[in-house]
Amino acid sequence: MGTTDWSSLWPKIGAASLQTLQMVTVTMILATVFGLLIGLVLYSTRPGHILANRFVFAALNSLINIIRPIPFIIFIVAIGPLTRAVIGTTIGTEAAIFALTIVASLSIVRIVENNLVAVDPGVIEAGRAMGARPLRILFTIVVPEGLGALILGLTYIVVALIDATAVAGIVGGGGLGDLAMVYGYQRFDSTVMFVIIIFLIVLVQLAQWGGNALSRKILRRG
Repeated sequence: MGTTDWSSLWPKIGAASLQTLQMVTVTMILATVFGLLIGLVLYSTRPGHILANRFVFAALNSLINIIRPIPFIIFIVAIGPLTRAVIGTTIGTEAAIFALTIVASLSIVRIVENNLVAVDPGVIEAGRAMGARPLRILFTIVVPEGLGALILGLTYIVVALIDATAVAGIVGGGGLGDLAMVYGYQRFDSTVMFVIIIFLIVLVQLAQWGGNALSRKILRRG
């Protein structure tokens, strides 16, 4: 192992950190939109719920159960042909964001469903008794009641995404994971690995702190 050239490495760490933040931010925005929408459909179409539809619920539930258990490193390689068809390439930040968005969306779907199912049925029945339509019940009663828990769930996804971006680096996704592989692991430079690990820990701690603070604020309002 040679002496680390930090004068040239620090700019690379800065650029890789921005790539990681880009992957996490863009993925989280897209996955939150898709995940919330699909999660609300999954929750409301459950048997006995406000828009019960066995076919829609079974189709979505089966799709999620098939994809979610696949390890991300296998999934990102397996959907390579789809990524190439949509993005035009299977490497780089944009390709990684595509795969990350699919995985994160399905995780958010399950988080939305699990948290909304826990909402007190009595509150929903009260809305029905007042003549509220199903969509009004969903968006003005169910979602606000479960919002604090949903924020915590989304915080978990942000932390998981930071971890997943490191995995994406192994297949050319860029970011801190890619830098750790090229300049740390492949060059047997434990110092570089240690510095990048510190950066990742700081990102995780900031995400967790922000999510906890936002959740507490929303719960206090409730």
